[in-house]
Amino acid sequence: MSIPSPVRCGPVRQPFRYARELLFCLAASPFAVLNPVVFLVVAVDLTWWAAEGGRGGNPSPAVLAVAAAGTGLAVVLLVSTGAAHRLGAPQRRLAARLLGTRVTAPPPARHHAGDGAAWRIVAYQCVKLPIGLLELYAAYFWIGGLVNLGYPLLWGAFRNHPPGARLDPLPVYTPFGLFGEGTFQVTTLPGTFTAAAAGAAMLLAAPWVTRAVTRADARLIRGLLGPGRLAQRVHALEHSRALAVDDSAALLRRLERDLHDGAQIRLATLAMNLGMARRKLGDHGDVPDPAAARELVDAALRGAKEVLAELRGLARGLHPPVLDSGLGDALASLAADSAIPVELRVGVPVRPTPAIETIAYFCAAELLANAVKHSSASRIVVRASGARDVLRLSVADDGAGGADPARGTGLSGLTQRVAVVDGRFTIASPPGGPTTATVELPMHA
Repeated sequence: MSIPSPVRCGPVRQPFRYARELLFCLAASPFAVLNPVVFLVVAVDLTWWAAEGGRGGNPSPAVLAVAAAGTGLAVVLLVSTGAAHRLGAPQRRLAARLLGTRVTAPPPARHHAGDGAAWRIVAYQCVKLPIGLLELYAAYFWIGGLVNLGYPLLWGAFRNHPPGARLDPLPVYTPFGLFGEGTFQVTTLPGTFTAAAAGAAMLLAAPWVTRAVTRADARLIRGLLGPGRLAQRVHALEHSRALAVDDSAALLRRLERDLHDGAQIRLATLAMNLGMARRKLGDHGDVPDPAAARELVDAALRGAKEVLAELRGLARGLHPPVLDSGLGDALASLAADSAIPVELRVGVPVRPTPAIETIAYFCAAELLANAVKHSSASRIVVRASGARDVLRLSVADDGAGGADPARGTGLSGLTQRVAVVDGRFTIASPPGGPTTATVELPMHA
């Protein structure tokens, strides 16, 4: 009846996910050399070397000032020329391809020092230096673990030597080997199995280390390489406005189609039946054919009743009158009309605005209709609650689950409907059930 929950990576997909994260660590770490902090270090070293003539010694304050000014000028040029935007684009593409972190590009470069998006990209490059080192450290877990794990095989393959020959010991890599004297050495075949155990431990820890580092980098990418919060908010509002316009246009088209194909045709049939009845009655005197006239009048009466029922249905589709009594009564009417038993639990201490109540009502109606039609459930639970200015509506059933809105279950428009008021629609429907759909809406719109 619903949209499936996000698919969790199974055992077969896990190695591919780890491989993508490791590849991201290797591919993203070179961007750390573009860090303005690195520019400063290089500038200090070069200026120091030039000022001291290669003799060593401490740089003077003037040398440091010149180096800092040069680095600041480089950063300002990076921002004002638009180069920062070109620097952030490949990193966003890399995160999207390997981590699935898709970040909207910031507004085009302004080519002046007041470009906030460019300054955020430069800030990311500053943070990228320690993150890049941690990404190399995560890659070291994989590489060092694999080397250690292969020592028992390498020993037999490459340690065939004449008696009395002196061989160099093999270094065993540990989690501390990248930053200091964190290695130990083995000189015997039994010692290689100790190295293999250390390698296995590093490989077991490698996915956790890689995941922690890549998540931190992905969070920084979302926060610094995309549009700012204000730009994101403006984009979200523009998107919501477009959805509202499309939804209104679709509603008007549906109303016009229903009126044209339904009520208009029935009214035309009613007028035709009344005209024929008028002719059967005659202009004056006795009725020539009273039975036929009576039959036409009966048909016109039935048509009038059908038109009234259809017009009432159209009116309910625009704004159900039962909503005038509150959302609780409206949901109770939906539950009473359901072909599957519905348990209703409503606890909304503060009444939402009419627009929110209308959206919640139609979402509940759509979810209930799809549950009845597609879920094969024996019981449905509808809950409505309000807390912290959020109206939460959930519809759960014990049916078959595993439904997909792409297959035409009628739920694909709910996300757009709730997005118009900055709401959220989520649903979990694993194969075999149960299914739980949740709509979160602001109390006031």
